[in-house]
Amino acid sequence: MSLTGSLGGNAGVRVGALGSDDDLFRRATEAWESGTAEALLPEIERALPKSKDYRLWHIHGLILRQLDQRAEALPSLRRAVELKPDALKPAEALAQTLYEAGLPSIDAYGHALRLSPGNPEIVSGLAMAFVAAGEVHTAVSGLEKIVARSPTWVGGHNLLSQLRWMEGEREGFTRSFSEALEQYPQSIDLRREQIMSLIHAEQWDEALRVIASGRERIGDQPVFGVNEAVVHAEMGDTEAADRLFIPFEHIDDGPVQVRRVRHYLRSERPEQAGAIVEQWLDRPDAFMFWPYASLVWRQTDQQRWQWLEGDDSFVGVYDIADRLPPLEQLAATLRDLHKLSGQPLEQSLRGGTQTDGDIFMNIDPVLVQLREAIRATVAEHAAKFPARDPKHPLLAARRDDITFAGAWSVRLRSAGYHANHVHPMGWISSALYVALPPDLGAGEAGYLTLGEPRSSCFDIDLPPFRTVEPKPGRLVLFPSYMWHGTRPFGEGERLTVAFDVARQP
Repeated sequence: MSLTGSLGGNAGVRVGALGSDDDLFRRATEAWESGTAEALLPEIERALPKSKDYRLWHIHGLILRQLDQRAEALPSLRRAVELKPDALKPAEALAQTLYEAGLPSIDAYGHALRLSPGNPEIVSGLAMAFVAAGEVHTAVSGLEKIVARSPTWVGGHNLLSQLRWMEGEREGFTRSFSEALEQYPQSIDLRREQIMSLIHAEQWDEALRVIASGRERIGDQPVFGVNEAVVHAEMGDTEAADRLFIPFEHIDDGPVQVRRVRHYLRSERPEQAGAIVEQWLDRPDAFMFWPYASLVWRQTDQQRWQWLEGDDSFVGVYDIADRLPPLEQLAATLRDLHKLSGQPLEQSLRGGTQTDGDIFMNIDPVLVQLREAIRATVAEHAAKFPARDPKHPLLAARRDDITFAGAWSVRLRSAGYHANHVHPMGWISSALYVALPPDLGAGEAGYLTLGEPRSSCFDIDLPPFRTVEPKPGRLVLFPSYMWHGTRPFGEGERLTVAFDVARQP
């Protein structure tokens, strides 16, 4: 986040021997830009009691927020808004921090929106503030009106489609895209995002219909060709996918090449999949390809697979109930955060709900204790890894600063499960069991599986190389590129926390 030019004019208020607020703000801005702002906190905090410069209060709040000290950041952000009610950036920061902290944020987002009517980020934030307050239908109806007035706002259509899906709509959940395309038929962005939403929903026939409609209106475009190939591949139509992927064999695009890799693996051609994978493992997009390198090497090169995933230290199982808040209290806190009635569009769970936002940003003491207990356990786990290896996706990263890239809770109902998947943007991923049915069912019902890739449209016959029995208070840690899922269980509720540890440079 850049502060330069975003906080308004100079306040110029003197603060004794420390010099002007202008000077301190300038130095704080430079420190923020260079990533060293934390070092200026003591000086800023000595200046604040006498300062009426909203910019200092604003940057103080931002620094604390960046340090995951949202409870301490909020008074400073509120003071910045009080001193300069017409300044947009403090108003935005206050609304977002309230939302992240798990506090009511509708009024704060409303104030920010009055300062910047139609601002897409603020509108999206306000919609999710209504969701967090349990007013999902208000969020949906508001987005419907806004995308009708601003039909080219692709992000608004995406958010509306996702909320409709999570509220149980299956037919026509992307209809706002279609309505907008009646007015703007030339919009490639609208067409691409509608197609992608339908692919995430595995609505193959509807995706092909939208592709055909696009070609009819604006002619053939690469977005139509590549997604037509993807759809046929995911449907298992090998002959058609082979033909349709030909024009994209040499395109320098990671997501397209991952789809080709999936196609070759699905059609039992691991050598051809491996030839593509090898071209990407030394590139910035390698994180997308490591999960597929695992599948290729399990079939063709066991030694390389052992190097990638075979070390016993890579998976950790820790029973940490004694470090956590009382599990019944933690379960009650988590249940209160589940506001939506159905599963997210682009996630792995089937038959349940997932919380919105990052629960490790929430300032509830129960969740703060949860976060810090997990942070300590992750640090202990990473300390067991072998020596750093710059070519290895798990072992190359630094291990001295455990930060999180996201955290959420999943509540599965009877017969619920997680489809097999990976977390390509993380370093270490997880499952923490909070509440389980008293009787999960026969065999390995409810177990976590590691190494099994098979899903509804990815029929790869490789068994898991490890399964883990769920127990309340049990934390399982594993590389984010490792395929994982769960077995369905019988009656009852399965309440978990999951998170990704951020990959350090």
